[in-house]
Amino acid sequence: MSMAEPLTVLKSELLQKIVPELVDLLASAQQEGKPVHKVEEDLWDVLLRAGNQSMKAFFDSHGTGDLGPTLTLPNGEQVNRLEELHTRQYVSIFGRFDLKRVAYGTRESQVLAFVPLDNRLQLPESDFSYLLQDWDQELAVEQAFSKVNQTIERMLRLKQHTDCLENMNRQMAEDTAAFRDAQPAPPLAEEGQILVTTADCKGVVIRGQGTPTVCGGERPGGVRANQKRMAAVGAVYTVDPYVRTADEVVAALFRDPNYTPPPRSQPCHKHVWAILPQGPKKANSGIDLVYDWLLWESVLRNPRERQPMVHLCDGQEALWQARAEYLPDRNAVNILDLLHVTPRLWQAAKLFYGERSPLVVPFVRQRVTQVLQGKVETVVRGLRRLAAEHQLNSAKKKSLARISRYLYKNRHRMRYDEYLAKGYPIASGVIEGACRHLVKDRMERAGMHWTLDGAQAMLNVRSVQLSGQWVAFQQYRIERATERLYPYRQLVAGEAFFELAA
Repeated sequence: MSMAEPLTVLKSELLQKIVPELVDLLASAQQEGKPVHKVEEDLWDVLLRAGNQSMKAFFDSHGTGDLGPTLTLPNGEQVNRLEELHTRQYVSIFGRFDLKRVAYGTRESQVLAFVPLDNRLQLPESDFSYLLQDWDQELAVEQAFSKVNQTIERMLRLKQHTDCLENMNRQMAEDTAAFRDAQPAPPLAEEGQILVTTADCKGVVIRGQGTPTVCGGERPGGVRANQKRMAAVGAVYTVDPYVRTADEVVAALFRDPNYTPPPRSQPCHKHVWAILPQGPKKANSGIDLVYDWLLWESVLRNPRERQPMVHLCDGQEALWQARAEYLPDRNAVNILDLLHVTPRLWQAAKLFYGERSPLVVPFVRQRVTQVLQGKVETVVRGLRRLAAEHQLNSAKKKSLARISRYLYKNRHRMRYDEYLAKGYPIASGVIEGACRHLVKDRMERAGMHWTLDGAQAMLNVRSVQLSGQWVAFQQYRIERATERLYPYRQLVAGEAFFELAA
């Protein structure tokens, strides 16, 4: 049988069987009055079957890849054809296929030196096609692995094991670091005028990180089998200035009915990443690595430090220490997230007036306005004066003292009047959203307990997807795998393969 014959047979089968089947299906659906959704489902089943037949014919048209009893590789090495055909599985969106291939090497017990069919088709290292891996994992970064299995089975009539999806996720994650390092700066025309970096931490429940059982399976009181590890989350983006007044911000915060905020520019090329601590004795290693990445992104996107660089964070001291250690100071400004200030003002108001007093909202509104006008020290002095006037009890005094210390300690990061006049962002909605969406929405569902490696793999792959780089990443990892797996693929590229096989 010639190599072209399987395709000729396929053409005949498609024309004589599949096409008439499609036409008959539509005709019978019309006669029987089938609803359109049933017609769609029936058509899809036929098309999946046609795809399976087409893939089989395509594989058959390549034969076994027999290039003769001996073969000289481009490096000058001469290898022999092994006696046995080697079978490998290929799982595609159209089903599973067993490929019988000729292999070349020294002997059966040795590593295969060259497999012509694998090189000609540039097969993936695993059994799963690149397209199926793409679809599986883009679903997996949003849904539990078991749910992905159910969805793919319904769509493609293809069953997969959850373990396969987990291993696929880990293998895909191995390429994320190299992909991040290889990315060029976004086009200048697509960037905003202000470079913003921001970071936060979010816990992930890790299986087996709790205290071991003692004395008949018991644990010390209050200690669980699984404990959280804090993932450091970073985000970087650019944005155009958004100039506002203190009154406008207050009107937006308190949802004044007569206030309509002007349209604001959207973040450009927002990239996110999260990493867990890499060892039990390196509590801040995740923070260090995230800030090292933020430094790289800053250098890449603002090489001459001409753009204003805003670092926006909450009051966590470890984050500010990392910012001081890693990020450049030139043309840079540090801003405390306003939305970590306002809850403390609400708390102070309730310490003075109680939970339901009508005086709470006016109190908070006045202090928020003062803070936005750059009068932080005035607010702190006022809180301390009111504490004496209201004769607070000991517990309330301690709470108010903590609030006052927080505001005073961060006052140099709370020059909001200057920030608003320059159009800088003053609230870290991006990083809060990243913590929630990147980490919580996928990693903290009911009953989920991750291993450390599995959690980091998911965070790596999910970061790429949420950074809007999924398609580029898939192309990158395929090209990288092809270069690694098939350095001699040009030997059987295109027509050369069929000429040698003939």
